[in-house]
Amino acid sequence: MSSPRRACPVCTRQIAVVGGRFARHDPPGRRSGLDLVSCPGSRRIAPLLAAEPSLFPTDQPPTTGQQALF
Repeated sequence: MSSPRRACPVCTRQIAVVGGRFARHDPPGRRSGLDLVSCPGSRRIAPLLAAEPSLFPTDQPPTTGQQALF
């Protein structure tokens, strides 16, 4: 299962969000030399989404009692 992706606040690349933080990633563009450099937006806390995903539709009112199986 893949992690949800959001735009990094620094480089605007689509980055996986793992454990509430952006995953470590390289800045856009080519590397200069052999040094590995992470984007300054790596491992930052990801902002919460405006609406959290829901398992059940919210447009239906709750029902009481057991529903028919068939």
